[in-house]
Amino acid sequence: MFRNMLVSLIQHERIRTTLAKGKELRILADKIITLAKKNTLHARRLAFARLRNETIVKKLFDEITPKMKGREGGYTRIYKMGWRQGDGAPLSLVELISYSPVEEKKKSTVDKAKEVLGKVTPKKKEKKAEEKGKEKKVKKEEKEKQKEKPSKEKKK
Repeated sequence: MFRNMLVSLIQHERIRTTLAKGKELRILADKIITLAKKNTLHARRLAFARLRNETIVKKLFDEITPKMKGREGGYTRIYKMGWRQGDGAPLSLVELISYSPVEEKKKSTVDKAKEVLGKVTPKKKEKKAEEKGKEKKVKKEEKEKQKEKPSKEKKK
């Protein structure tokens, strides 16, 4: 029963069960994730011996364990959900704690503004603006050349 619950937990990343089963399942899930963090062939074989499902073992090693890389334990969380209607058994939600492994760099306000302006500015105006920018560069270069010529003449 716990093997099936563990496979379901890894597959769906959260399951609903009774509180007592959830607390036992947490122990097994933490052990199998700790084993998977070793990421060796021996660890894969031991995980397969416990889970008996190749796709779940692959998901455990390739998707779930990299998220838990910086964590030393406590890979699951249990929420109490109330009581079951028929027999009044306490229910719980057992879920894997997941963290995003890569954080995106924050853009500066200047970069954000340039990006927004690039999206807002129509393409026709962009072409005209590029042409004007080229004309200004050419004019600046001509002025610099003119300034250099008189200074050379004075030195002679």
